[in-house]
Amino acid sequence: MNKRTRAELFLLLITLVWGSTFVVTKFVLRDAGPFLYTSIRFLVATLIFGVVFFPRLRTIGKESAKKGAILGFLLFIGFATQTVGLLYTTASKSAFITGMMVVFTPICQLVIERRPPKFGNLFGIALILAGLYFLTSPAGSHFTLGDGLTLICALSFAFYIVCLDMFSQNCDPYHLTFMQFSVTAGLAGLSFFFFEGFHLVLNLEFTFGVLYLAIFATVIALFVQARFQKDTTPTRSAVVFSVEPVIAAVVAYLVLGERLGEYGILGGGLIMAGVAVSEFSDSIFKSYGISG
Repeated sequence: MNKRTRAELFLLLITLVWGSTFVVTKFVLRDAGPFLYTSIRFLVATLIFGVVFFPRLRTIGKESAKKGAILGFLLFIGFATQTVGLLYTTASKSAFITGMMVVFTPICQLVIERRPPKFGNLFGIALILAGLYFLTSPAGSHFTLGDGLTLICALSFAFYIVCLDMFSQNCDPYHLTFMQFSVTAGLAGLSFFFFEGFHLVLNLEFTFGVLYLAIFATVIALFVQARFQKDTTPTRSAVVFSVEPVIAAVVAYLVLGERLGEYGILGGGLIMAGVAVSEFSDSIFKSYGISG
């Protein structure tokens, strides 16, 4: 197994975890405000990561600290807008709109790195766009405040993916991960202090929800992303992440009873087809003399 395939397999595994977080967050937001919840989640993640990897973190330099802070800022914008947005839209719809980062990522990559996506990636993105359309528009639901905030989330995550690709080439993933956790926790805490009234109900549902999100969806998932994303391209990473809405839709249906319908199933199939085309584009288009 080559480095790129291995990296994309790990990214797919954490995408399966992220697909479950929309429903879990819906439950957690019943017991805490969005900024307080986000600050607690990332504070727990910072403490766990800091304790487990303390010996490696003592050597954080200025460059890693600065780049980690940039990633933390983008991560905060993404999670803040997504979490607040979940108060005004469904878990399924939030996941689908977050999946729009697959469209924004090659644009951000072209702007920041001057690196255009390959033909196979563009073809896969076209299929994914069609899938996202069938997953949302035919349902006839109107565009809400939550949808708009989630669209900002998708753009922020696209910038995050591209910046992580750049920064992880010459920075320790442990340092980047710790810095982005701590910055996100700090910014969420400040936002809670200035913009949110205190609302917190400590119960088993909230405690287990936050621990699941902090350990699996944050500490493990974001470290794996920081460690392996550099072995593939930002565009291909975003395409792998586009599986997340399909997973979220299945979980939302099973737990919350949110239904997709026939068009939604078609959309999920197109998304999966787009992922497959982008993943295997090199071999698919090579025989036709096209760069995949």
